[in-house]
Amino acid sequence: MKTTRIVLAFMLSAFFCSQAAAQPFQRESFPDGSFSPVTNINRGSYPRVLSDNSVMFRVNAPQAQQVQIDLGGVKYDMVKSEDGAWKVTTKPQVPGFHYYFLIVDGVSVADPASQSFYGCSRWSSAIEIPEAGMEDFEVKAVPHGDVRTVYYYSKVEEAWRPLMVYTPAGYNEGSQDYPVVYIQHGGGEDHRGWMEQGRTAQIMDNLIASGKAVPMIVVSSNSNVRSRNGGFSGGYSWQGMQAFRSELLENVVPFVEKNYRTKRDRKSRAMCGLSMGGGQSFYIGLRDPEVFANVGVFSTGMFGGIRGASKFDLETEVPGILTDTKTFNKQFDVFFLSCGEQDSRIGYTREIVKKMHDGGVEVRFNSYPGDHEWQVWRKSLHEFAQYLFK
Repeated sequence: MKTTRIVLAFMLSAFFCSQAAAQPFQRESFPDGSFSPVTNINRGSYPRVLSDNSVMFRVNAPQAQQVQIDLGGVKYDMVKSEDGAWKVTTKPQVPGFHYYFLIVDGVSVADPASQSFYGCSRWSSAIEIPEAGMEDFEVKAVPHGDVRTVYYYSKVEEAWRPLMVYTPAGYNEGSQDYPVVYIQHGGGEDHRGWMEQGRTAQIMDNLIASGKAVPMIVVSSNSNVRSRNGGFSGGYSWQGMQAFRSELLENVVPFVEKNYRTKRDRKSRAMCGLSMGGGQSFYIGLRDPEVFANVGVFSTGMFGGIRGASKFDLETEVPGILTDTKTFNKQFDVFFLSCGEQDSRIGYTREIVKKMHDGGVEVRFNSYPGDHEWQVWRKSLHEFAQYLFK
């Protein structure tokens, strides 16, 4: 049954692509005030974002019996017109980056009309809803850094693995050494998430150009690590972090410091991440202060708000944070937490931050409008980066 569905999904994707290619070009009349999002393949077609941030979809599938749009987990039934095209308009969407899928006769597939991104543990379509005042997330007329994909050998997986590395403008022409941020993706994503969905290069270029952040290198690794001895990098526990901890400290950091001009002291290293990567940053960053003096934790579920989360004991998970707080505070230049205000994790995050503040822990906290999604994490990086290495 699984094989049949995979074959059917492939056939449907090929069908939509051939249908799109077979359609003669024609100028359509779009609703006033609507626009084509940057995530579209064809900027003069569908999906269309309307003036109230609702989204109009149109799919050519004349032989299909049922077509739906699954946008952020909400399914919308599309209506078939006489020409065989299916249409629907969603409810207004909050600004930001949203994964979506087509469901055609029960099979979920990516939409060939939109760019695809690796998220939700698969290649997914996405739509970008812009937000006013977020120009730092866009490409601007400032000096631009580089993002490169490089490969290192992992002694944990015993295989070659990719890294995506941002170097600031001027890196190639200069000789200075730079501090480094090791940034981690969430569950169902990989090393591409922060550089593609997260717009790391645009954020860093604009912050550095405006003098709000110091020039720094940003390294995004794939934390979906499975060691040869059976260990996996999943789970919100110290034990569950060990495979990726070994990967990061024994393979990734040494590779970066050998191949890039980096400052190699703890104060010049930071670790941060979102969701699963936030949990990794919490455990590894806070329990390895000899490596990292700066830690950012974005939208983690380890404190609660997700299935499987249990009552979180701060002192057990980070020994000394409450019983030797003075020493803990001295070890970290920046300790920052964030969460979306509509995220199921927000209440638990606020509660743990209050417990830290009551205990004298020097932790910064901010929340932003939004759920468990990329606009919140872009804002988190945007703020965290401005605190670093000063």
